[in-house]
Amino acid sequence: MKKLLIISLLLLSVLACKKKGFSPEGPTDVRIRNISDLVFTEVIVSTSEKTEDVDTLGNIDAGGISAYSRFLKAYPKAEISAKINISGSLVKFSTGPVDYTYMQYIGQDKITYEVYISNLDKRELTISNIIPEEPLVLK
Repeated sequence: MKKLLIISLLLLSVLACKKKGFSPEGPTDVRIRNISDLVFTEVIVSTSEKTEDVDTLGNIDAGGISAYSRFLKAYPKAEISAKINISGSLVKFSTGPVDYTYMQYIGQDKITYEVYISNLDKRELTISNIIPEEPLVLK
């Protein structure tokens, strides 16, 4: 009788243990809104530490917005670089490298990074806002 009780308690405890349901890391559809008054040329976006999460979005007009690009994972910060025409020559601007340690991923969502030129002399871009557009529906 004791063996039956111990086995049933053990079985009950094993069945009661469940993994918590976490939302998947991605994919995440990302686009860039240029909120500066200069054209961004050859925009490159890196949304995570994975080498697969780097994509070229092309050119974005002043006040314009790019098309969505799908990334396996995305975080609230991203490394974004673009070439900008300054006095007739293309100069590379960047948000700089990002340390993704301890950041919470965005998950299955469509988002927009709003980017502007924060320092013309230091060639810096800054993400001013992240706009969650809508949940990503995968079929």
